Amino acid sequence: MKFLRWLNILVVLTFLSACSAGPVEIPGIPTDTPLPPPYVTITPGGNPDAALTSYLDAFKADDYNTMYGLLSRVSQDAIPLEDFAKRNRDALNEMSAGSFDYEVLSSLINVYSSEVSFRVTYHTALVGDIQRDIVARLTLENNAWKLQWEDGIILPELAGGNVLRMDYSIPSRGNIYDRNGDALAAQSDAYAFYIIPGNVTDDSMGPLVSEASRLCGIDMETLINQINNTPAQYPIQLCTASEQESQRFRGMSPSGLQWDSYNSRYYFDQGVGSHVVGYTQLISAEELEAYRRRGYRGDETVGKAGIEQWAEEYLAGKHGGTLYVINPSTGTPVTKVGESQPQAADSIFLTIDRDLQYYTELALRPFTGAAVVIERDTGRVLAMASSPDFDSNLFAPTNPNNVLLGEVLNDYRQPLVNRAAQGQYPLGSVFKIITMAAGMESGLYEPQTPYDCQYHWTRLPDKVRDDWTYQHCEDRVRSGRECNTSDSTPSGLVTLQEGLMRSCNPYFWDIGFTLFQNNRPNDIANMARAFGLGQPTGIQQIEEASGNIPDAATAVDVVNEAIGQGTVQVTPLQVARFIAAVGNGGTLYRPQLVERIAPVTGDPLTVFKPEAVGTLPIQPFRLQAIQEAMVWVVEKPRGTANFRLRGLRIPVAGKTGTAESGSGEPHAWFAGYTMAGESTDLPEIAIAVIIENQGEGSDWAAPIFQRIVETYYYGRPQSQLWFEAGIFGPTLTPTPFGGVPTETPRPRDR
Repeated sequence: MKFLRWLNILVVLTFLSACSAGPVEIPGIPTDTPLPPPYVTITPGGNPDAALTSYLDAFKADDYNTMYGLLSRVSQDAIPLEDFAKRNRDALNEMSAGSFDYEVLSSLINVYSSEVSFRVTYHTALVGDIQRDIVARLTLENNAWKLQWEDGIILPELAGGNVLRMDYSIPSRGNIYDRNGDALAAQSDAYAFYIIPGNVTDDSMGPLVSEASRLCGIDMETLINQINNTPAQYPIQLCTASEQESQRFRGMSPSGLQWDSYNSRYYFDQGVGSHVVGYTQLISAEELEAYRRRGYRGDETVGKAGIEQWAEEYLAGKHGGTLYVINPSTGTPVTKVGESQPQAADSIFLTIDRDLQYYTELALRPFTGAAVVIERDTGRVLAMASSPDFDSNLFAPTNPNNVLLGEVLNDYRQPLVNRAAQGQYPLGSVFKIITMAAGMESGLYEPQTPYDCQYHWTRLPDKVRDDWTYQHCEDRVRSGRECNTSDSTPSGLVTLQEGLMRSCNPYFWDIGFTLFQNNRPNDIANMARAFGLGQPTGIQQIEEASGNIPDAATAVDVVNEAIGQGTVQVTPLQVARFIAAVGNGGTLYRPQLVERIAPVTGDPLTVFKPEAVGTLPIQPFRLQAIQEAMVWVVEKPRGTANFRLRGLRIPVAGKTGTAESGSGEPHAWFAGYTMAGESTDLPEIAIAVIIENQGEGSDWAAPIFQRIVETYYYGRPQSQLWFEAGIFGPTLTPTPFGGVPTETPRPRDR
């Protein structure tokens, strides 16, 4: 007992000695006898858990080089880096594992080897979570823990060289419809038409060329020249059409015409609305791994642009699959890991009106430009056309005519660019609506404020600025005529409203200069931004540009900005939106392209509603003054659009614009809205049209505005535009200007 008591004392004093600076004396025990050092276990190479954690973290990051560097020499000798990476990558891809989590459970450590138990949970797209407990073995090499790798480290079932195989069940791709339920994109039988020139006869040339022009939108003279100058047996690709679209052409079957049938995702009317609808393509090699981990087999076509890309998750449906472990020697299943059933794809219903879109594209086809049509009071986009356009069917890998895709991709005019949302242009005189608003809201101008509008404006010393009427006068003088017309003589004394009606440049230069003098250099820029310019509209489903509305640094900047020139840049979509806001009383809506997302059966998954995102910062009575002036632009004899739109029987308000482009002819603009009122149950619309490098807005953009309005209210064009006959050839049976429309306005769903 005495011995045990002294032993306890010794233990306590030994502990206290660790906290004491000096030696501890114990009675009966020599003080010079050293105490043994405390026992500490040191594991060579550190903690093996840390080595495994580094390996698994690298696995989560697909960092196969780092993973390989953490393997033992024996493991590296057994498998090259390339094969090692492929084994791991293939397993994740086959599982459709987009990510995984792990947890270290326990470890058993010996001097030169260790075992670490961990739990891994793979999160797969097709068969849910796969969870396994796995034991990793590590060995000590050069004082560092290295993993002894084998396939079971991925999944225990893969030990011995087994592999994974997913049997996929893929639903049909969902359809895209317009607002009325007409198909824009769907799986369909299609026909790729082409001509063998040597088989064309004198009798078949006429019907062949005429019908090809009607179906494919090809210029007849161009096609005749192509037939006459192409080797006899060299095929001339035409276009792709559905069974219904091409029934007449195939029924005629003129000599020289041939076609190949195929089944594919088909875009109707040669890809009407392709800039909005988009297209699909095969998954590229660079994207294959990402799609595999999302549950794709890898040979599907996926959305690459427009609605096809935005709605890929809905249009592709939910893939199903059964995951097996396979014995590679026999090719037979060893076990089933998991399975899931496919879910049918959803369909997308757009706000686009297919007929209106088609005729808007047709009107723009001779030009380079764009047009946007939106419901004035909701922001729903009814048509969005960009020219040159393209046929989404050319991207189908099974389309025999997809050799024409190279022409689209190499076209210097960049037909794949959606000029309606991505094109950035100076706005020209349409911008004067904003300058008028800024002038009135400053308190310096009223709707009736007078101004003497003459040929020249000289308040800035840098140069003399000429009104558009002076340029018209010069043109008449050069041709030996007098300046005695309303468009070649100065506008004279006008009110602010009349200044907008006449598009008097000096008046609006003067507004900009006056604001600058009154220490208000950015009033116009701020007003433009409040009208939604210089920033994306937030349309979401398609790419869009933001434009540019800079703050003015000098008086010259403000003066140029006042008429939409200088560094002002806008998109047609932005212009249509703010014109709609002017017409509806001041509400800016987010442009809407998708009406609803609906399953095959049952209620829609999502129904999109109009979304107001802002209000024009202008008093109602001042906004009313702008509206009235825009009506005068069309209705009054001196209005800049009166001559071109006097045959339009639907009441409208608008503004012309002629924007200097910096090269070539100016861009032609017209923007306006309808005021049909109770004469129809159709919603009012707002429209913006731009024609690049063509001339004045009243001459070129205003007639296309008319074509769009007529098509919307009557279902088809009602009159021949002045430039169609003799320039591009007549495109429809003309109705004289001012004549009674051949159809009454048709009712449509709101």
